[in-house]
Amino acid sequence: MNYTSAEAVLPEDLLKEIQKYVQGRMIYIPNSEGSRKKWGEKSGNRAYLIVRNGQIRQHFDEGLSIEQLSQLFSLSPDSIKKIVYSKK
Repeated sequence: MNYTSAEAVLPEDLLKEIQKYVQGRMIYIPNSEGSRKKWGEKSGNRAYLIVRNGQIRQHFDEGLSIEQLSQLFSLSPDSIKKIVYSKK
């Protein structure tokens, strides 16, 4: 989290009002409801995992075994089972 001076982003009247309650201390102001991104959306990890898991399911439907998929995707057999047997 980066530090930003309140003077740089808040209007003067709002800054004076906030100073009545919090003077000289740091406060955290959370994002508004609904503006927060889900895990992995910013980095692209979520999209990568959706594609990878789709490939795993496709290979499984084509007849590859759990062990073969485990070695092919460098995941444990339990992780492969969770992916292929999930209802997605």
